[in-house]
Order: sequence, then C-alpha cells, then structure tokens
Amino acid sequence: MSYRIVHYINQFYAGIGGEEKADIRPEIREGVVGPGMALKGALGSEATVVATVICGDSYFASNMEQASAEILEMMKQYKPDAVVAGPAFNAGRYGTACGAICEAVMKNLGIPAVSGMYPENPGVEMYKKSFYIVETPDSAVGMRKAIPAMAKLVLKLLKGETLGTPAEEGYIERGIRKNKFYDKLAAERAVDMFVAKLQGKPFVTEYPMPVFDRVPPNPAVKDMKNATIALVTSGGICPKGNPDHIEASSASKFGEYDITDVKDLTCDDFCTAHGGYDATYADQDADRVLPVDVLRDMEKEGVFKKLYNKFYSTVGNGTAVASAKKFGAEIARKLIADGVTAVILTST
Repeated sequence: MSYRIVHYINQFYAGIGGEEKADIRPEIREGVVGPGMALKGALGSEATVVATVICGDSYFASNMEQASAEILEMMKQYKPDAVVAGPAFNAGRYGTACGAICEAVMKNLGIPAVSGMYPENPGVEMYKKSFYIVETPDSAVGMRKAIPAMAKLVLKLLKGETLGTPAEEGYIERGIRKNKFYDKLAAERAVDMFVAKLQGKPFVTEYPMPVFDRVPPNPAVKDMKNATIALVTSGGICPKGNPDHIEASSASKFGEYDITDVKDLTCDDFCTAHGGYDATYADQDADRVLPVDVLRDMEKEGVFKKLYNKFYSTVGNGTAVASAKKFGAEIARKLIADGVTAVILTST
C-alpha cells in the first residue's frame, strides 16, 4: 500500500518569487513541487506526494481563516492519508502558516500532519501541542537533514507505530506528560544522576526545565519633567524603502534613524520591514507601532523634557535570542552615552 501525501509550501519554495509574490492566493498542483522532490525520495515506495498546495506567506497571514478553509477544500480533492508542511526552518510567517494548516488538518480531516521548524520559529510555540514538529536547523541549508526526519515521522504515524521520546524521534517537545514505569524509584534515579554529575559523566535529566533570563527592572524615573525619553522597537519600523535592508525574519541587524523635527511617522516616509504580522496598518501609520505623534504631544505638554532625536528598530520575528541580546546591549550603550533617561520599547 502506498500512502497519499499532500505537501504544503509557500511561494518562495514553489519557485514563484519572494516578498513581491507573498500575496498570492492558495493554489494546488498535482505531484511534487520544489522540496517535494526531496520528500518524495525520502518517502520511497511507502508513500506518494499526490499534490502540492502553495500559498503566499502574506496572503495567509492576512486571511488565515479563509486561506485555511480554501486549502482544506483543495486537499480533500486528493483524499490524502497525511499532510506534510514545509519545512519552514526559522521563517516566522511560513512557520505560522504551516502550523495553522497542520492544526486544521488534524481537527477537520482527522489525519496525521507533520511539519519541520527551527525551535525559535514562532510557529513552534503556537502549535507544538497540536501536532508533531520536527526540529530543523535555522535555514534551508538543513534541508537534507529535515526532509528525511519529517518523512520518517509521518510514516510512523501513518502506520500507527509507537513513537519514542522527542530526542529519539527528532521532534520538538510538545509539553505533554506521559506516565512511564521504571525499575528504579525516582529517588534512586535522582541519586544516580547526581553521582554521574559529580563524576563528570554524561547523564540526561528526565524533566528538563526551561531557562529564562531574569532581568531586574530599573528603578522608576524620579524626575520625568527633566527626562529624555527614547523609542526602540522590534516592530520593524524604518524609513520608506527599508534603507538598511533589515530582514523580514531572522534579523541580522538593527537600524538607527533620525527623527529630529519629525512629529508624525507618515506613510509617505515610514513603513515596516517586519514579516511576522499583517503590515497593512503599520504601513498606513507607523505611529501605531512607534508612537512618535503621541510622544511629541506629551513633550509639548511638558510631561517629559525631550524625545530623543533617534529611534532604533529591528525585527523580532524569528530573530535568534543571541542576536537580540547583542542588539539590545549595543543600543543601550549608545543611549546611555547620549544621556537618555528611559526607553519605551514597543513590539507589534
């Protein structure tokens, strides 16, 4: 028996185009397209990619419910046994679309769905409890590793085989606990791990804890009347045309922009570079993300002394935590050197 697989990809991997084609509506093509060729090879004779659904990332992000419904109807025509989406790697909008499609497939079609993403892709946090997401590297360089892992996992699900742990199968932890019986009591296992740690031997914890940075808040500003306030954003606001070419996802840089005498971020002069949310309203009025207009009013009213004459901007969508820390430290050094009192940090 050869299982029937429908593959979901975005406009880029379909070879249609990049951001300039990100608004294309869903379409379905018979057989394999783009990375579907690698998927076909990884599935071997056990499954066939019968069709490929393609949708622009921006169109899906702006019309999620409608696009999901359209795509499900397209998939039904091919009577799939399972759906594979992506891999999306660290592309935020693509990952979100893959997650939404797979969740809809599981709920409405009742068949297995598998995708592949980098752990920091926002689609992981949003959808990891709904279906299995194979862990991938952060870029398409990892395609050769991602596709076989996705194919292996979807075949196991189709055959009804018992899955092992995330480490064994290569999928991202879903936050779902399952009971398991051990020969040793928990206290004995804990002592064994502790002894191994003391002796410098390898061990694997049974319940890894998440690690979060704890940043103590600074004291409140005591003298707002004499304060200089700066604006920093991860919402991607930048001058029209994105002169620094800040990436729509996985940003490798931030921008520094002068707003001396600027009272309003109009659509003629400012836009957003962000690719992880519907940019329509931010492009119409960038003050919705970076409230220069309101702060100018407050400055005029004497709520604080001065609005700093520059703002700093990057894109938080899929950006690595290490990069974000680096950006933050560098921006903070600049602001401190210029005597800024406090910062208003805006997102999306």
